[in-house]
Amino acid sequence: MERIAVLADIHGVLPALEAVLAEPDVLSADAVVLAGDLASGPQPVETLDLLLSLGSRAVWVRGNADRELVAMAGGEQLDPPDQVSPWAAAQLRPDQVELLATLPTSVTIGDALFCHATPRDDEEMVLVDSPLTRWASVLSGVPEEVRTVVCGHTHMPFARQVDRRLVVNAGSVGMPYGAPLPSWALLTGPDVQLRRTTLDLAALADRVTAESSYPDAAAWADEYLRTNYSDTEALAAFSPRAKD
Repeated sequence: MERIAVLADIHGVLPALEAVLAEPDVLSADAVVLAGDLASGPQPVETLDLLLSLGSRAVWVRGNADRELVAMAGGEQLDPPDQVSPWAAAQLRPDQVELLATLPTSVTIGDALFCHATPRDDEEMVLVDSPLTRWASVLSGVPEEVRTVVCGHTHMPFARQVDRRLVVNAGSVGMPYGAPLPSWALLTGPDVQLRRTTLDLAALADRVTAESSYPDAAAWADEYLRTNYSDTEALAAFSPRAKD
């Protein structure tokens, strides 16, 4: 595969997903890797149905939020990070729950490994400025032949070298932190591009509010779509969790 688009952390925001999928470089990609946390948000059913329409071009990876949706849909009592998650779990059809339950936690294509958080854990936190000792621990079990590791989870895109490997975070399609607009990544052979899709954020929030049946959709859209958490705010929240 010569061109791979990576979409992570869609979080059930259908209009943002539609906009990214309409990008010419996504339309022409040989594969679209879906790097986890796909449906936990205000439009879970519609988002999964659209992703399924990609057919064989889609390469699915399960994230921690997808795992939690499956658990909640099965009746497990979890402590959800927000109220939209248990609501979203209750909306999913049985076939969608089964789909999420059977997804792999990582996929390797050529010399690139795709995961949600880290190769060894779907909710482990590692940041662009994490020390090399932390990165060495996180990547300790990755086979030597893997030269690129692509992830999501923190909703903040980056690309950096780690001991002769390239580590890429594709950011977030539905809930970007640090800067507004849906973020994703394009891999073309050894070249990696971090992309953002231009759209009207107010119109995005209005559409989610109008089309979602989530009771607090308007407040959710105000918090995550009309505005977004800065990198300073996100790093302050994540840094304590990004230590060995």
